[in-house]
Amino acid sequence: MLFMEETRSFGYVCPKCGKAVVARRSKFALSAAAVRMECPKCGESALEVQTDGVRFRLWVPCGLCGGVHQAECSAQELLEGRGIALACPETKQLCCYAGEESQVMARTEELAIRVDKERSEQREAFTDNVIMYEVLSELKDMAGRGSVRCACGSKDYGIRIHRDAVDLTCRACGGKLRLPAATDEDLDQLCCRMTLEIPGRKDGV
Repeated sequence: MLFMEETRSFGYVCPKCGKAVVARRSKFALSAAAVRMECPKCGESALEVQTDGVRFRLWVPCGLCGGVHQAECSAQELLEGRGIALACPETKQLCCYAGEESQVMARTEELAIRVDKERSEQREAFTDNVIMYEVLSELKDMAGRGSVRCACGSKDYGIRIHRDAVDLTCRACGGKLRLPAATDEDLDQLCCRMTLEIPGRKDGV
């Protein structure tokens, strides 16, 4: 009698190339060791899953905001039932699916269509697409180094993208920093800065 090993599928949209990535792993493999699932098209992103035997921790590349999100769930949530969906904290939209293969494939394809549509709209939305892309990339690198913070002491902030600028808003005090993102000079000025500090907003101001 042939034994079919039970599996779970994972789906996300690669933030680099926009491909819908769906990978399948056995429940045994997921429970035994860390698992890494790369984008087969460009290899520039990978969803990672680790477990301590009780809970699972996931690192999810996000096709919606371009970042990588960390999430935790129980072993029962991940390994049993139809599955779970994880949301992007920036856009509040679902960005990753895990569970039964048919469900994951359908939802991930829908996500890929939505991401492609939003990217198409963004390509027409900026004064200079290349400059905006470079500014956002530089901001991502600075955030990864812990070089973005607010004068109030918080490092928790949100990003709002405009046609020719990017706003950084502190989630703790509401302070805001606007960064121009339309010209080569705007990019050069950002790249010359080692750190970014959002002006803190005092109570009542």
